[in-house]
Amino acid sequence: MLRPKLLTLLCYGAMITLAIGVNLIPVFLTSLRTAFSSSPPLTQEQLGRLGAIGIGGLVLGILITGPCADRWGAKMFAVGGNLILAASLTCLSIAPDYSTLGLAVFFLGLGAGLLDMVLSPIVSVLNPDSRSSALNWLHSFYCVGAAVTILASTISLRIGLGWRNACLVLLPFPIVLAVLLFQLRFPSLVKQDQDPARTNLKVLFGEPWFLAVLVATFLGGANELGMAQWLPAYAEKALNYPQWFGGTALLFFSIAMAAGRMVAGSFGARMNAFVLMGWCCGLSVVLFLLGSFLPIPSLALSACVAVGF
Repeated sequence: MLRPKLLTLLCYGAMITLAIGVNLIPVFLTSLRTAFSSSPPLTQEQLGRLGAIGIGGLVLGILITGPCADRWGAKMFAVGGNLILAASLTCLSIAPDYSTLGLAVFFLGLGAGLLDMVLSPIVSVLNPDSRSSALNWLHSFYCVGAAVTILASTISLRIGLGWRNACLVLLPFPIVLAVLLFQLRFPSLVKQDQDPARTNLKVLFGEPWFLAVLVATFLGGANELGMAQWLPAYAEKALNYPQWFGGTALLFFSIAMAAGRMVAGSFGARMNAFVLMGWCCGLSVVLFLLGSFLPIPSLALSACVAVGF
């Protein structure tokens, strides 16, 4: 039997595990610099490469899931994404060298990418009469997951558990979700009476509005992840805040992002979407510049956090 309400709630929970995959490495970026006592400290390039490796895994997961979930069903990707995240967290906690660490970070991103692509279609199909509300709630839980990740990681660093044990603290989330999701039946993402013919990619990429949306999505993702990936390290190294506070800065950023999504979800239908995006783009540029060049650390950090909104 299909249980829409329960499966929707579990998808909200899976969005939390997705957030773990995306937000874990930024919190530990400065801690990872001296992660391996048997080798020299990691360079800034090596630390930056970790972020790129994770995003690479995320993108690959999205590209794999997009065309395959319609054909093979959403369940294997929802369950598989959580299992990959669980395995990656385990490998992170015991990684003996940089190569192993990079591999674990890649699969952490891959698991998050599988979930990122499949959760929205599942929730949309399960809630045909309240799609907007259900999807707003779903993406708000990403921010909840970011907050959980940051709090667990920051507390672990604060009390001396270290980043390896923090990975184990977060490990139960994807394991429990995988077990629960495995026991449920998932809806088909393609209607039985739907025309099996697909839009040719050449035709799709010939649509100017489609290309415009791709560019806007690319820039929106860069706006969010460009700040989120480096904010803890920037707060610690450039603004001279203590190590534990770097994660707190990312927590504030996530809360601001949640607030922005809630405001857009509540008032978006009453506002011109293009005007809203125009103002948000302009404000983001200003806030990036203020965060980079303001001489007062508290004001610079506030500008960085406000980018989330």
